[in-house]
Amino acid sequence: MAKPELPSVLSGARIHLVGIKGTGMCALAELLHRAGARITGSDVADVFYTDEILKALALPYAEGFDAANLPSDAELVVHSAAYSADSNPELAAAVRRGLPVLKYTEALGSFSGRFDSSAIAGVHGKTTTTALSGVLARAADLPARILAGSAVGDFGGRSTLSLGSRYFIAETCEYRKHFLSFRPRRIVLTSVESDHQDFFPTYESMRDAFVEFAGLLPPDGELIYCADDPGAVEVAALIAAKRGDLRLVPYGERAAGPFHIEKLAAEAERTVLRLSAFPVDFKIRVPGRHTALDAAAALALVSSLTGGLSGDRLEAAAAALESFRGSRRRAEIVGEVGGVLVMDDYGHHPTAIRTTLAGLKSFYPTRRLIVSFMSHTYTRTAALLDEFAASFADADELILHKIYASAREKYSGGVTGRTLYERAAALRPNVSYVEEPEAAAADIAARLRPGDLFLTMGAGDNWKLGRKVLESLSARSPA
Repeated sequence: MAKPELPSVLSGARIHLVGIKGTGMCALAELLHRAGARITGSDVADVFYTDEILKALALPYAEGFDAANLPSDAELVVHSAAYSADSNPELAAAVRRGLPVLKYTEALGSFSGRFDSSAIAGVHGKTTTTALSGVLARAADLPARILAGSAVGDFGGRSTLSLGSRYFIAETCEYRKHFLSFRPRRIVLTSVESDHQDFFPTYESMRDAFVEFAGLLPPDGELIYCADDPGAVEVAALIAAKRGDLRLVPYGERAAGPFHIEKLAAEAERTVLRLSAFPVDFKIRVPGRHTALDAAAALALVSSLTGGLSGDRLEAAAAALESFRGSRRRAEIVGEVGGVLVMDDYGHHPTAIRTTLAGLKSFYPTRRLIVSFMSHTYTRTAALLDEFAASFADADELILHKIYASAREKYSGGVTGRTLYERAAALRPNVSYVEEPEAAAADIAARLRPGDLFLTMGAGDNWKLGRKVLESLSARSPA
């Protein structure tokens, strides 16, 4: 039986989204709405940043799940991976009525088949690379639609950017091989290493998933990959051995060709980047070598889509990179009070932690760096325990917390947040442990001094700690 697809004509199609407040689902709702579909949805009553977006678009949605929420004239139902017909009454009703039902990733894949589509993939750097690709596409006047995995300031605080309908650039997810639903003409591959151990128990299983994804490229398709990342290089070599018809385009300091990084330096709170292909220096305000690599990837992709950046387009691209403000929870500046800078970052893998902290130290060399980290998933923490413990070298002080659990995993091992604390404390000084992140707010605020940088980091909910610290600093700061 053929898998369900989005309606061939989206204009006027009645589509119901279960879990519509999720970042990806909300972004898909906006894309379908802009294509003329009539959207309804449902989700939990909790308030997310996407509530504001859905209300601005005037998309109706119910809070709470009930079979009565499913419109009588619904033609298709799309749902987030968090829900299934076994437990969600709306999906159960859709099945009873014989309606086609698509997971979010399947709907995204169906949508991608309507365009000349490019996928942004990798264990790290996907969201920033997608966001940078969007701002560069806008600077180059590309008729493209972009979908990122988080809210992007340069997209008006949304996850989507609509510039036209010829190209589609989207962040894709490797977890459970979700990206295999996507239909790419190009793939940007930022990084490949061990992660999501509940589904990919070995590095090789993760690597092979990316090789399988690259195998979806059509004849003369393009793989743009990071030559500085060993996993990405290995995937490129493996797919090249299988598919001699593909174009492989490396980028990075170790790359040969037009996207070789000739210069990479931190100067006056800017990262300065020069690539062989361009006679200009690009300046980026978001910290870190990893961000510069993401910019190189985005420049390679947009160069491919435009046939090359030069003249006014190149000048506009340079201006767009320097004005780029980052995306939500990616080196995001939460606020600054009394000379204390508070930031938040989603980094939740040892490699991302290490590169992000090194980038911040280089970018803000005079600031004392105090880091709150909350590990995400027991399986990831247990599998990479030593790597996690050693990844905080650039932090002047480190506060660790309990592990933020995931509903998707069942873990019966003995690794806890305190286990990580003990391992880290054996390697370095100035490490403390506070089980509940927000319980540390008063002590941290009292110890911070002008010139400090306080960073909440991880895929858990310790971002709330940063907000509480900022409130405390504001309360004690003179008016």
